[in-house]
Amino acid sequence: MIGSLPNQGGILMTSEVRKYYDENAELEWQRLNNPYSMVEFSSTMYLIEKYFPKNGEIIDIGSGPGRYSIELLKKGYGVSLLDLSKNELDIAKRKVEEANLIAENYYCRSALELEFLEDESFDGALVMGPLYHLHSSEDRIKVLRDTYRILKKNGLALISYINTWGALKASVGEFPEVFKDIEHFDRYKNGDLKFSTEESFTSTYFTTPPLALDEIKKSGFEIVSYAGAESFLAGLSFQMKNLYLYMPEAYENYIKKASEYCELPQYRDTTEHLHIIVKKEK
Repeated sequence: MIGSLPNQGGILMTSEVRKYYDENAELEWQRLNNPYSMVEFSSTMYLIEKYFPKNGEIIDIGSGPGRYSIELLKKGYGVSLLDLSKNELDIAKRKVEEANLIAENYYCRSALELEFLEDESFDGALVMGPLYHLHSSEDRIKVLRDTYRILKKNGLALISYINTWGALKASVGEFPEVFKDIEHFDRYKNGDLKFSTEESFTSTYFTTPPLALDEIKKSGFEIVSYAGAESFLAGLSFQMKNLYLYMPEAYENYIKKASEYCELPQYRDTTEHLHIIVKKEK
């Protein structure tokens, strides 16, 4: 079977990624508090509420400090958290307890190490983060196939990729210096970009929506829908911060409508975070 074991490159990247998140664990909790990232948070919750079953067991693969797990616990789901960073999971445990909630399990493991989870154990899964860091298509498909295996029949998953088309748009305000070399424009248009720790905040993988959708189809999932997490607000970080500070009522309306519009074809292909809703039919 393809990708039955993580390759050596995947093991090395896991170590690099674990080191980064262990050293920056608190930053990941704070990230979704800023006015621009709240667009991503709101649209993600919109998709979960729209597509996921109303109850059941959910596994959050790549849970980080547990922002989404906590929201799911509040809604009455049984939630298990899995992350490769012990420090991220420590924050998650503390935040869950502070909210007077109880998670089912905390697993400190890589997404490449899901073999210990039993077949057909979960009604839903989040895979938001692991595929950002795996250069090998075999490793990414292994994660997807293991996610498929542990879901019950008709189980749903939300799977995320970093989108080069959206990153190109965001680069104007965030990292324009990269594009002093004009060849990088075509690289971002074509996708399938693998960045080392020297080139990015840690080992990262960026791709395009068509390539991501093709990869997911190889894992056996039916694609239900896909969305752009930042919707029509993609790349407008500075403007959203200003709205938040000086026009909060308009800011809230933008957040609400960006979430509702995140699946529209005219927006979903050009956001930094690509969310794909999939279903296990067999």
